[in-house]
Amino acid sequence: MSRTGQQDALLVAPAPAQRRVSGGGVMAPVARVLLDSGVPHLDRLFDYLVPPGLDAAAAEGVRVVVRFGGQEVQGWVWERASTTTHTGRLAPVRRVVSDLPVVPEATRRLVEAVAARTAGTRSDVLRLAVPTRHATTERAVRAEPPGRLLRPARPQAAATGWGAYTGGAVFLDAVSDGHAPRAVLTALPAREGVLDDWEVLLAQAVRASLSSGRGALVAVATTAQAEELAPRLGDALNGEEVLVLSAEHGPARRYRVFSRLLLGRARVVVGTRAVAFAPVAGLGLAVIWDDGDDRLDEPRAPYVHARTVLALRSGLEHCALLIASRTRSVEAQSYVAQGWARDLEAPLPLVRATVPRVEVPADAELGREGASGRARVPSLAHRALHRALGHGPVLVQVARSGYAPVVVCATCRAVARCRSCSGPLSMSRRGEAACRWCGRPGAGWACPQCGGERLRMGGSGSVRTGDELGRAFPGVPVVVSGTRADHGVVTTVDAAPRIVVATPGAEPVAEGGYTAVLLLDGAVLSSRPELGASSEALRRWANAVVLARRDARVILLGSPDLAVSQALMRWNHAGFAAEELRERLELELPPAVRCARLDGPLPAVEAYLQTAREQGWDVLGPVHAPQPVAQPTRAGVPVPERVRALVRVPLSQGHDLAETLRLQSRERSVRREDPVRIELDPTVLW
Repeated sequence: MSRTGQQDALLVAPAPAQRRVSGGGVMAPVARVLLDSGVPHLDRLFDYLVPPGLDAAAAEGVRVVVRFGGQEVQGWVWERASTTTHTGRLAPVRRVVSDLPVVPEATRRLVEAVAARTAGTRSDVLRLAVPTRHATTERAVRAEPPGRLLRPARPQAAATGWGAYTGGAVFLDAVSDGHAPRAVLTALPAREGVLDDWEVLLAQAVRASLSSGRGALVAVATTAQAEELAPRLGDALNGEEVLVLSAEHGPARRYRVFSRLLLGRARVVVGTRAVAFAPVAGLGLAVIWDDGDDRLDEPRAPYVHARTVLALRSGLEHCALLIASRTRSVEAQSYVAQGWARDLEAPLPLVRATVPRVEVPADAELGREGASGRARVPSLAHRALHRALGHGPVLVQVARSGYAPVVVCATCRAVARCRSCSGPLSMSRRGEAACRWCGRPGAGWACPQCGGERLRMGGSGSVRTGDELGRAFPGVPVVVSGTRADHGVVTTVDAAPRIVVATPGAEPVAEGGYTAVLLLDGAVLSSRPELGASSEALRRWANAVVLARRDARVILLGSPDLAVSQALMRWNHAGFAAEELRERLELELPPAVRCARLDGPLPAVEAYLQTAREQGWDVLGPVHAPQPVAQPTRAGVPVPERVRALVRVPLSQGHDLAETLRLQSRERSVRREDPVRIELDPTVLW
């Protein structure tokens, strides 16, 4: 029988006969337990006998300790039953860790849906959904008296709020009426008397959910954003308590917020990507802000994006979904293209009244500047900064951080890489080279291409750009904002004239807005050979543009990609995302198709690919995966070289792809064969 036939047989094999369990002459309850184990073939339910003393405590969703494989293992009671398929004697549940049902029914259904979509295990998903128990915190929360939950009045879609967007008032009314609409919003920058800021829009949407007697959650990229947004939402909701859920807060604080939501002590929460699983009672609205930010994508198994979790949750719990950002991700546009979500955009006159005009100097215009037109910051940009500094602060966005983020061979101009990990070398102000990945010094480096031993700077980072602008504008304060800057990330600056140099995502908010914005290194961001590089460049540029005043001068430099620069100039984010989606459909790339990336030893990956070929699915590869310079060894034997491959299927076969990969992983786990890293719909293909 072929491998495909074996899998089909496993899927359709008849279940073992059920039998009732008795203990002491009476019927005994059975707990079907999911073990806390990431081993694929253990991702199933095991039956245990519930002793009489634990009958009330061992309810569905609670954490328990059971005996498995000769040792005590934690798990969760997934189901309760009175029958079992186990032919032998059932082992009893050893103890109940806590009778608090940390995995309620809604969470269990969501966990199963996420695991099925990502070809992962439920325990990996639960690691994201349920924080580690903190007993002292749990007792304190359970001792709190239940608070009074008010039902705010139904919000009105004012002309400067949701009413300014086509279909916005209809969406808000549907949420207030208890329905579950889904929408994708492209939010414009706030202008006093013309348009409200995105935080006000979110507060109005949350108020609409509360007015229907339901809760709400908001997912953002960073803890700092969540902590800044929560009090603003609370003020807009007339003192409604808004909790912040983040893994960075530590186990006690995270578990406190989780427990309060689980017990219904609060019904509004803001947090990072794990907040998508937050147990909000009666969830009515789920919001994700700036879904294109890669920090909302889980980097570990099950490799799921918060947007995907909330989309699944919207269907399972019949709650409204709002995907909002300054731009439009291709994934969000795919929801609109399929008719699954509404498109909420502002009319063109409102766009022109709120968004600053963006300039992209052509080659002819730069050529008229003479030799300075070929400079990284040409003379026309210097003149624009000089005029703008007379009215307030200016922003200069730089693609890379540090001083010299790229170092090349002085002889052949080949990019210099670390001898230990193959990471790129960078250079400090003092001229010292070091690896950006592992931090090892670059002393003794020799070019593998020509044998040269001298290095030179191949690019300018934010720190070096700040130094150069400081010399060009003597007497003007220069602030450098970024993770590698001396003062770290600066959040705000006043209205005094100054030059602010920042990397994408680290731009401070200026009081009254920036009087000018320079976007440097356009080709570095928009022309990278990566899936989604153009969309990411547009997102980063747009997030900087909205920080400027309406009459500010915005200049994009550095030979950016033509399609991306045109989308920025026209502020046509939905149109750009639609065109990007059409191109991916022609090229058969996600999200137009379902795609699985497989990483592992060649024999293991080939086993998966053989099954895919038998199913008639499209297979790309395998090819050599990125390898470390120093290959690890196992008992003196070199580890097999890792390869990478892709499997692509139409959207209609996405469930079959995930289920087949999941089943094959279980089979290999049973035989203790080399594991393969499986990622569905990856953002990085090669």
